[in-house]
Formats: sequence, structure tokens, C-alpha cells
Amino acid sequence: MTTMLHHPSEDTLLAYAAGTLDEPTSVLVATHLALCPHCRSMTQAAEAVGGELIEALAPTHTVKMSADDLLQLIDAKTELRTDVRFDDAANCNDADLLMPQPLRAYVPGGVDSLKWRWMGPGVRYAQILDDGHGAKIGLMRIASGTRMPHHGHTDEEFTMVLAGGYADSFGSYARGDVETADTDTLHQPVADNDGDCICLVVTRGELKPTGLFARMLQPLMKM
Repeated sequence: MTTMLHHPSEDTLLAYAAGTLDEPTSVLVATHLALCPHCRSMTQAAEAVGGELIEALAPTHTVKMSADDLLQLIDAKTELRTDVRFDDAANCNDADLLMPQPLRAYVPGGVDSLKWRWMGPGVRYAQILDDGHGAKIGLMRIASGTRMPHHGHTDEEFTMVLAGGYADSFGSYARGDVETADTDTLHQPVADNDGDCICLVVTRGELKPTGLFARMLQPLMKM
């Protein structure tokens, strides 16, 4: 199993455990958890701590606990379980092997069933879900070696690699890795040269191309 170097933030994992994330972000986090024993264990511990707190308190009581105290409780309950394989490829065809089960539920026909939209040379995008409140999730396919336009973001974005990999000024990302971008992020992802990079992407807002041809690129980079 590949060791992941980039994960959703602790705040994001805690929000997932609490059930407060929007559906698109929940799908991405669940897909990451299917591949990452470390984050899966932390999330399971957070769910257990939350359940114990609810059971221990009367309905009129409030929880007075700092975020650091909560994380310490979670650390105490976290037991890394590498024996559990959520990324079991049984009963799926070759075209679907890149999709862990949480994502397969949203794309039952596999990647070949999606309607891919051209976003520029070497870049295709297929939307999976729009929650109607500004959050969307879709798949992006970047051809091997393709350099995306330099861009920023009008809101938060999560990108998780499903196949291949890419690099930008913040690091290198392979299967299971998650990059979180916000309004302060400016970068130019470049797909690795050993095959197409396929990513699961959650967006709020839009991409903001920079540079001389920004206005020309803006319509192409809408998701």
C-alpha cells in the first residue's frame, strides 16, 4: 500500500466525523479514508469520542473542551489498523480499479461512463455532483506531462489523486494524497510523465487563471 504524504486537515476530518461536511467534500474524504489507514483510524477515534461525550452528558449540559483537549482524547483512542483494506478491488472491472468503494457508489458505470468536458490542451473534466449550495465534485484527467495554467482560487478546493500523480510548488502528490487550496494559493500543477493523472476535485467558487492570457483561459477553466 502506498504511503500518503498529504492528508485532509484535522479540522476537516473532525467535521467529517461529526457529519457537518457538505456532500461533495464528504465523498472526497470518504474516498481518502478508504486508502489511508492513518486518517481512517483518527476518524474512527473521533466518532468514538463524540459518541462517548454524548452518552455521558445530560441533555441540558454543554461540552466545555478545547480543540487540543479533544485531539488528545482522539490520539489516546487511535489504534492504527493496517489490516483493514477498504480499497478492496473485488467484484469490479479493470476500468474501476482506480475508484475506492465510496466513489464507485457515485460513478457506478466507471470512468468510461462519464461525459468528459475539454478544459484546455491535455485537460478534461467530468462533474459528478453539484450540491446546489456552491460545492461541486468531479473528476479531472490531466494528460501525462501536461502543465496546467498558473492559477489561483476564489474559494476552497480539495484535490485528491486517484491515479498517476502531479507536482506543484507545494509538493508532489500521488494516489490518495490530498491537496487543499484556498484564496491565498497560487500554483501550476504539472502531471507526472509516467501516465495520465486522474484526480477527484471538490470546488467552491472558481479557478482564477493568472498571467497574460488569463481572460482567455477563464471560460475554459470553469468547473
